Amino acid sequence: MVSWEKIITEAKLLKKDNPTLKNFIDSKITQHITFNECIAGIVLSKLSKGNEAMPLLKEDVLNVLANLELISKIKLDLSFIFKSDPACKSHLSALLFYKGFHALCFYRIGNFFWKHNKNFLGLFFQSRASELFGIDIHPAAEIEPGVLIDHGTGVVIGETAIIGQNVSIFQGVTLGGKGHEIGKRHPTVHEGATIYASSTVLGNIVIGKNSIVAAGSLVLKDVAEGETVAGIPARKVRNLNHHTQEWDPGKAGL
Repeated sequence: MVSWEKIITEAKLLKKDNPTLKNFIDSKITQHITFNECIAGIVLSKLSKGNEAMPLLKEDVLNVLANLELISKIKLDLSFIFKSDPACKSHLSALLFYKGFHALCFYRIGNFFWKHNKNFLGLFFQSRASELFGIDIHPAAEIEPGVLIDHGTGVVIGETAIIGQNVSIFQGVTLGGKGHEIGKRHPTVHEGATIYASSTVLGNIVIGKNSIVAAGSLVLKDVAEGETVAGIPARKVRNLNHHTQEWDPGKAGL
């Protein structure tokens, strides 16, 4: 898990290499004493854009981010992004610039409110995240720490969705319902699964551990552990060479 000291070190190096960004880095990172204060500053800065309620929310946000368990989850998200995304060259770049990470911070705050019977505040954070980042995560969804939402634009995660650790979700992915169900009506995505861009996963189905949903797929049935599916509707990819990290759907039977 990334430490605050590691982030401060990255910030000092960044200031040295980019002196024109000194004031920006100081205001966002180095003027803060703790990671909690840094995250609060980022969240409140995003909230303040066109939002008259922001001054009234400051105390609520600071109180929520004083929760050590919640901060630990945010740190695990940040660490997993750095580990999983080859475009992410430092924890600091994700902390400052990755809207998928920012949307997860909003979700985790909203989820905290939801679990403490402050549903309206939870929905407020969902709405603001959708407006600011184009990422819509219901505050009642259950998302384990250590998740990557890459790029993120157009991601939708429904109310009863469950997402395990080390899951990667790319832009345009929907974890939705079928419109006529009640109760548990959204997908469960197990640890280590990857759902690539523009895929739609619908209903109370299971995406198995370490499975892969190829880009542009429509998934309506369970996906087994370690399985790769593709297509509309999605089907298991046959003749997949498990000894390579990449596969070409044009050369693999469906």
